[in-house]
Amino acid sequence: MKICVVQTKPIKGDIQGNIENHLTFISEALALGADTIIFPELSITGYEPELAEALATTPEDKRFDPFQDISNSAQVTIGIGVPIKSEAGTCISLVFFQPYQPRQTYSKKFLHADEEPFFVGGHNNISFLSQKPKVALAICYEVFVPQHAQDASRNGAEIYLASVAKSVKGMDKALERLTEVSKSYVMTIGLANCVGFSDNFTCGGKSSIWNNQGDLLGQLNGTEEGLLVFNTTTQELIERQYPDYAYQQTVSNPIK
Repeated sequence: MKICVVQTKPIKGDIQGNIENHLTFISEALALGADTIIFPELSITGYEPELAEALATTPEDKRFDPFQDISNSAQVTIGIGVPIKSEAGTCISLVFFQPYQPRQTYSKKFLHADEEPFFVGGHNNISFLSQKPKVALAICYEVFVPQHAQDASRNGAEIYLASVAKSVKGMDKALERLTEVSKSYVMTIGLANCVGFSDNFTCGGKSSIWNNQGDLLGQLNGTEEGLLVFNTTTQELIERQYPDYAYQQTVSNPIK
């Protein structure tokens, strides 16, 4: 498996603008051979709790059709961060596109106290993205809930993919925690965070990949968009960082 974690700078509340940015990064990831691509928490809208209810949608939203088309044609799995409507309220979710399959969602079950006025915990139709290797999913605060990683390990997870929107300070804690998780449960870990200003904080970037021994293999910086692609078989890691001034000028001629 070649997993890709993408570090984006979301445009506040601009679903179409963020979709276009996602599509550009997916093109980059495919050129580097990725077959599983995951974006940060609420990457399609930005992490904006006060806007989430108004921006919430469904997995079947027609605006997401380009992701399904790419998944079908390139045989790639794509996970994007979306506020999803449910009967109980708004969920913080990852919507997944897999080749010629119905769209599936993983919704954050464990919420931080600050999120409870705006969101409800999810009831998932998936907790594992694939079976060979077995890939467990997590969204932000869930990585700090001991039960979450324990359950993933108990159910045979080999890879743990976390989609987050962490501040600079929060990211330092997350890096420490996920190093511990990797060592304790012998899991490869991919972490996708965002950069730029969200809600009332600055996101800390530092999207990362660990091997299953807790060794940090690659990490992006804290201010720029970029991606990491990791081959779980060969252990090869590819890193691409895109400064704003350079990346915006090379969208049609990707940096290699």
